[in-house]
Amino acid sequence: MRPAPGARGFAAVVLASALLAGCAAGSADPRDRTARSAKNPTHTTEPYRHWGLSAPLPAPPSPPARRPPRPAEGPLPVVHRVDTHRKVVFLTYDDGAEKDPRFVDMVRELRLPVSMFLTDSVVGPGYGHFARLRSVGASIQNHTLDHAALRGLPYAGQRAEICGQQNKLRARFGIRPRLFRPPYGTYDTTTLRAAAHCGVTAVVLWRAAMEGDGELTYAKGPARLRPGDIVSVPSGEPAGLSLRERTTRLLREIQRQGLTVGRLEDYL
Repeated sequence: MRPAPGARGFAAVVLASALLAGCAAGSADPRDRTARSAKNPTHTTEPYRHWGLSAPLPAPPSPPARRPPRPAEGPLPVVHRVDTHRKVVFLTYDDGAEKDPRFVDMVRELRLPVSMFLTDSVVGPGYGHFARLRSVGASIQNHTLDHAALRGLPYAGQRAEICGQQNKLRARFGIRPRLFRPPYGTYDTTTLRAAAHCGVTAVVLWRAAMEGDGELTYAKGPARLRPGDIVSVPSGEPAGLSLRERTTRLLREIQRQGLTVGRLEDYL
């Protein structure tokens, strides 16, 4: 039986609509898809390229089964580098002045185990940014309330600076950090006593620093990265490279030396 004329017309309309829809979907401009991917880099299959690296960072080797115990007596350990043969270095960021949301994306996509040493007066109202960093794997550590040079200050003043920031971080994040970095890397025996009283288990300095101009400088030893090095990345000057740019340069140098990034808190 032949279909009625009206039925044939209706079927033709349906078929034409389907063909037009298919053609529209298939003829979408590939540049539109590229633009969407650029706006949403988390969907890329190679995020390391988005952040300026030529290869992915190797996964860090397994950390020690146990951290070194804190001495029952005597001063706190002061650490410039970790004594390890594992091919890792440790990235530490000071102060908290730069709050670029794309740095959060970078830490998340590259799975960077970074340590943020925060100063309350520098962070100001920006603790929400560091809560986001913590949610993607960064650790939060102590860098005093007001970034005062501690050496030579009386015990009460040093204790107020260190314990005060411990209390701030506990109120903000529910944690009391174990690690402390004195501003400018200056300290004395009073600093070590005050830090111990505040619950700190190690004072963390650095052997290498990535300055605002993107150059690596070294405090002691050979002018190259070695396993166990602690690298400081201070907040940059307004005219200097951004935190993301300095981190990219640093990661390229880490890869060039055959190293990767480890989590400092697993070793101290």
